[in-house]
Amino acid sequence: MALARRVCYGNGDPAGTRPAPGRHPTGSEGSRARHQAGDSATMTDTQASGSAAPRMSVRTQYVKDFSFENPNSPRSLSQNANERPAITLDVDVETRQLGGPHYEVALRITIDAKRAGTQMFLAELLYGGLFALENFPPERIEPVCRIECPRILFPFARRIIAETTRDGGFPPLLLDPINFSHLYRQYLDQRVAEAETEAEQQVQETVEVAEGEDEGEGAAL
Repeated sequence: MALARRVCYGNGDPAGTRPAPGRHPTGSEGSRARHQAGDSATMTDTQASGSAAPRMSVRTQYVKDFSFENPNSPRSLSQNANERPAITLDVDVETRQLGGPHYEVALRITIDAKRAGTQMFLAELLYGGLFALENFPPERIEPVCRIECPRILFPFARRIIAETTRDGGFPPLLLDPINFSHLYRQYLDQRVAEAETEAEQQVQETVEVAEGEDEGEGAAL
C-alpha cells in the first residue's frame, strides 16, 4: 500500500472591578467594568502565551485525477457472480507546501478487483484538498498534513468510489475507515529504514574506496 485559559486575581475578583468603599457599581456600570476586566485578562493571557491558537481551515477540495476501467464488461458483471472477488486496496498520502500557511494534501486510492482471475475493475483516484494551517509549530505541520487532512478528505473520496463502482454495474464498494495514524507511523518507519540503508551504502562505498587506495599504494611499492 496522505489543536483559552482564564486569569484570576487575588481573592477571585477580576482586577479593576472591586467597588470602592461606600460605592457599589450597579447595572450597566458594573457590567462595563466586568467586560473591561475580561478584555484585559484575555489580552494579558494572549501576550503571556506569545502566540495565537493553531487553526486549520479547508480552502477547497477537488478531484485531481480519476480513472475507472471495466474492461471485461458485460461478461464480468454476471460471470461467477456468487464468488467473492479479490480486492487489493492501496492508499497513499501526498503533501506539498504551496506558500505561506497553505498546503496541498492529496489522497491517492488504487483499487484492483479480480474474480476467478478475471479483471472486474481497476479504479485510481487522486483526491486533493487545499488547507490553511495557521499558528502551528513546525513540528506539528507534517502530522496534521498526513493524519488530520486525509481524515477530512476520505469520506468524499469514499463516496466517489462507491458511486463509480455502482455506475460501473457492480455493487457499490464501501471502503472501510482508514487509520491514518497507523499509515503515518508506517511512513516514518519506512523513512528511517531508507535513511539507514543509505547510510550503510555510503559506509560501504567509503570502505571500498579506502581499500582501493590501499591496493594502489601497495602496487606502487
